[in-house]
Amino acid sequence: MQRIFLASLLFAGALASCAPRTGSVAGVTAAPMLVKVSEAATRGGTLTIQGRYLGGPTTGRVLLGVTEDGHGGYAVPASAVQSWTDSQIVLTIPDNAPIGGSWLFVEVGGKRSANGLPYSVRQ
Repeated sequence: MQRIFLASLLFAGALASCAPRTGSVAGVTAAPMLVKVSEAATRGGTLTIQGRYLGGPTTGRVLLGVTEDGHGGYAVPASAVQSWTDSQIVLTIPDNAPIGGSWLFVEVGGKRSANGLPYSVRQ
């Protein structure tokens, strides 16, 4: 009986070690993953980003005008954020955001998203 109990504990421990890690802020274990972004909008318009491990407004930032490989960009000010959850960010595109097509990335706890998404700010 003890062998069965011990074996079940070992099995449960093995399963727990395979469980997906959360993107918690204190020890960000997973880079943000972007899934979908809303259509192009004008300055003052609304931008919605959907993904996983997006953290929160106190630990993350959105970068617009980034190159495809993740360099450069304009950090959207925290005042533009309407709402921010671990799976969705809604913000107002600032009046001084760069116009035109580029890429967008999200950083959480210093980790840049594993992928970027193409995005355009219209005039």
